[in-house]
Amino acid sequence: MRIAARPATYGGMSLLAIPDIHGYRSELDRVLAIADAHCGRHAKIVFLGDLTDRGPDSRGVIDRLLEGIEAGRDWVVLRGNHDQMFLDFLRGPGPGARWLNDNIGGRETLNSYGAAEAMAAGDWQAAADCVPRAHRDFLSGLPFSHETAAQFFVHAGIRPGVPLDMQEIDDLLWIRQEFHDDTRDHGKLIVHGHTPIERPAHYGNRINLDAGAGFGRPLNVARIEGREAWLLTAEGQVPLTP
Repeated sequence: MRIAARPATYGGMSLLAIPDIHGYRSELDRVLAIADAHCGRHAKIVFLGDLTDRGPDSRGVIDRLLEGIEAGRDWVVLRGNHDQMFLDFLRGPGPGARWLNDNIGGRETLNSYGAAEAMAAGDWQAAADCVPRAHRDFLSGLPFSHETAAQFFVHAGIRPGVPLDMQEIDDLLWIRQEFHDDTRDHGKLIVHGHTPIERPAHYGNRINLDAGAGFGRPLNVARIEGREAWLLTAEGQVPLTP
């Protein structure tokens, strides 16, 4: 692993990406501090979705993102499949929701909103009512992708062979193996998360930044320029090479 010295700033051309946060507010705060130290507070940051679930403070994560956006930060927040499941529950709460399964993290998310008593009573509507309107509106307004001249940012990936402007939402949120196994150039570099791997990796046609923060591993932030990428750390920047 090669670590380059950290310049004070990369200037106005910086475009950063932060993958699946999964309710870990402390990790989000840590990587935002690293991003600011490297690139300053004016850098554009794209969050790749799965803001919520599994970690202890999904509410705190959304609060932090709303604070930044309201303060004028150049942040684009995408929707992940876990965020969609959370939103689906809020629209129709019930004990059979897949989101409430132990391996998904819905219960941890509701706990962060102070809904433990309502859950214990089996009152799922009361549990959903603990989530403030501002958070519901935020989730409802999250886009599914963000496109630049050189990159396509998305939560899970794309359906290979389908034009980027004709992708299905289910694929943007859920796709895995068909996308991972395809080595063709997709016209733009696809930057995604969704599938945890040991460390972020550049595959030439795509970059997977999800290193498993949802399972207690460190969150990361990457700088993207064209088809090149670097992980940003407290010590410096680490190139991600195909």
